[in-house]
Amino acid sequence: MSQGIPQAVLKVNNLVDVLRERSEINRGKRLFGFLKNGEELGQTYTFDELDTRARSIAAHLQEKGLEGERAVLMYPSSLEYMAAFFGCLYAGVIAVPVYPPQMGKQVSRIESIIKDATPRIFMGTQDIYDGIETNMPEFAERLRGKWLLTDKIDDSHAGIWTRPNITEDSISFLQYTSGSTGSPKGVMVSHGNLLANQRSLAYLTGSHDESVYVSWLPLFHDMGLIGTALQPVFYGITSYLMAPFSFVQRPHRWLKAISDYKATFSVSPNFGYDLCVQRVNDEDLAKLDLSSWDHACNGAEPVRIDTLNRFAEKFGPVGFRKESLFPVYGMAESTLVITAWGKGHVADHEFFDSELLEQNKVEAVAPDHPNAHQLANCGFTDTEHEVRIVNPETMEPCAANEVGEIWFKGPSAAKGYWENPEQTKETFEAYLPNNEGPFLRTGDLGFLRGDKLYITGRFKDLIIIRGKNHYPQDIELTVENSHKVLRPNGGAAFSVEAAGDERLVVIYEVDRGLFRKVDNEEVFKAIRESISTEHELQVYAIKLVKRRSILKTSSGKIMRRACKKAYLAGELYEEASWQLPLEEAAQDAAEETAENPIKSSQEILEWIMNWMSQKLSIPVSDIDTADSMNAYGTDSMMTAEFEEEVSKFIGVEWPVMDYLITEPSILEVAERGEEWAKDQLSA
Repeated sequence: MSQGIPQAVLKVNNLVDVLRERSEINRGKRLFGFLKNGEELGQTYTFDELDTRARSIAAHLQEKGLEGERAVLMYPSSLEYMAAFFGCLYAGVIAVPVYPPQMGKQVSRIESIIKDATPRIFMGTQDIYDGIETNMPEFAERLRGKWLLTDKIDDSHAGIWTRPNITEDSISFLQYTSGSTGSPKGVMVSHGNLLANQRSLAYLTGSHDESVYVSWLPLFHDMGLIGTALQPVFYGITSYLMAPFSFVQRPHRWLKAISDYKATFSVSPNFGYDLCVQRVNDEDLAKLDLSSWDHACNGAEPVRIDTLNRFAEKFGPVGFRKESLFPVYGMAESTLVITAWGKGHVADHEFFDSELLEQNKVEAVAPDHPNAHQLANCGFTDTEHEVRIVNPETMEPCAANEVGEIWFKGPSAAKGYWENPEQTKETFEAYLPNNEGPFLRTGDLGFLRGDKLYITGRFKDLIIIRGKNHYPQDIELTVENSHKVLRPNGGAAFSVEAAGDERLVVIYEVDRGLFRKVDNEEVFKAIRESISTEHELQVYAIKLVKRRSILKTSSGKIMRRACKKAYLAGELYEEASWQLPLEEAAQDAAEETAENPIKSSQEILEWIMNWMSQKLSIPVSDIDTADSMNAYGTDSMMTAEFEEEVSKFIGVEWPVMDYLITEPSILEVAERGEEWAKDQLSA
């Protein structure tokens, strides 16, 4: 497992000493390069430059006496974020990464994290600080006087840094899961957890000292931070990073970076691979060379075989090898990875009897079996860790042919949840009847075939769409507050697979007396707009149902899995329903061209209406130009696509996402588009 890693690195027990050793061993070698707009190489750090930068920031934190305290990091994906993160580690400060709020979005989640973590300081850049002060004055007031702006710190303080008193048991950072805003859970990740998971990643992914990483994943999330930023530090290799938006806006940028820098390793959830298949055109495809890509990980959500096959088929002609695709499985509570495919192994996927799987029984069948259901094999764990399959009700180990809850044991299992002993005991301190343990309960269902793990579903209710976690109770509360006809605690949110992707379904009870007095579409529109605004999700289906038809336990808890089963079986007592059609849209309106280089606001308005009609499968006549785009259920992915395509239409790059955050009307967007084009083309 330690092959290729110097003993000087292996013998230390914390990440600070790892970077310190690497800054000597790899002095002058590039560690990070950040790709501006996902294409042009911008800021870079060598190993020793990051060490110097971290010591300078840490010295400021030490001057404030913050060792052992928490610091909230509000940075977009950037090298300044990496410097701040290591600055916290170098000062013995517990980092709390969050994504900077934008015009009120994410503020409620950040405030709940602040309440839970009780930080002493907030770290960011001048731009982040100014944006919060200008656009969120009430939130800014609560943070005033507690900021450290790291882009204002030069490196002159590096020499006065002193090593903090940290060990393998010291908490390095709190990884807040994408959980309920009402009760956030901060996973306590120790230095020992991080190093154990780094060893596991090195073993399972087959990294070597000539490996090159490329990543668009957000750095405040565990896979982006630990898998694509800390692993290069540990292994002494180079990683090229880009902002997630750069990838979503133009997926070709990710693959071009892999091609240009001869990357050997990169990772994405399903939707990233699918996006490349859908939106990389033949001209851009022909310019790629993906032959260097040895490890194309698929993680962060249930892996779909169809996704892997489509990607391999499309990019095979430019050197991509299907055997490079391999699923990984992990979670924040395990620091990151639990299982993956090791070097020299090729991921294989088997077919199982779907009816038996529903009964928690496992039986492999031939591909032509009438109940054949193919599952992705997520590989195995390393020698330091152990995976068990356990009956979640009896706590007894399952037989070899049974589905059960996945339990995990080893030094990568995190310390627990910050200031939450009850949840910590329930999740991190599980024991078998023979008193073997403690195990981490993952909440996921699966089974082992030999030492290989298959995931079948979720024991918990967590919804994962496009790689992002959503708690159903948060969505349900948003829906409940969206319209007066919806009954309190009367709904369920869950995801279903449709057209090869996970999609959101909402069912909700209505007050029949009030419901008769309103138009159905008014309610549907309110639900779609609220979910789009609060959660940046697009709704696939809404079912409004009769009173007392939502399935609940005797204690009044929503039975979401039972509700989903009733939805799929068509057994709901409906009052009204709405569903987003999934037919393929016509040729992208973005490809339209006109002779006049400056589009009028009316032309832009007509283009937007047609674009929305095609993307959302709704008639143009149903779109009110006085509404915002969010009112029709656009999500963050669709907004990014809109920015790229409207820029093509008006003939200039238009960072319209920044403007859409203020939720202007569709008419105002069109008018602003004409103004922007005139300003840019006349400059």
